[in-house]
Amino acid sequence: MANTPTDRLYSKDHEWAEIESDLVRIGLTDYAQRQLGDVVFVELPSVGDRFESGEPFGSVESVKAVSEVYVPVTGEVVEVNAALNDSPELVNEDPYADGWMIRLRTDGPASTDGLLSADEYAEYLKSDSD
Repeated sequence: MANTPTDRLYSKDHEWAEIESDLVRIGLTDYAQRQLGDVVFVELPSVGDRFESGEPFGSVESVKAVSEVYVPVTGEVVEVNAALNDSPELVNEDPYADGWMIRLRTDGPASTDGLLSADEYAEYLKSDSD
C-alpha cells in the first residue's frame, strides 16, 4: 500500500499539496513514483512562472515513460527543488520530503476544491485499482 501522509492534500492526478498559509509545496505521491519506476530526469518550471490549477507544470522521465506533472492549486512559482536536477531519484527515494518539486505562492488562501484528504486519496487508489 502506498504511503499517504495525513498532513497534506492529494489530487486525482497523483500530486500532493502541503499548504503553509499562502505557500503550497507540491510533489508526486508515493503511488505515482512507484507507478513510474526509476526517475531519471525531472523538468521543472522557472521561478516566476504562473499556473492555474490543473495545468501541467513540468514532466518526469522514468525508465518506463515521460509523464506530465500537474499543479493542484493556482499560483506563482516561488521556489523549485534544484536538487532534482542532479538527483532526480529523490522523487523515488523520498517523494514527500527531499523529492518535492515546486513551491507556489497563491493569491490568497489556496483553493483546495477537488483535492482529497489522505483517507479520501487512499480510497480513490483502492477504487482506481478495482
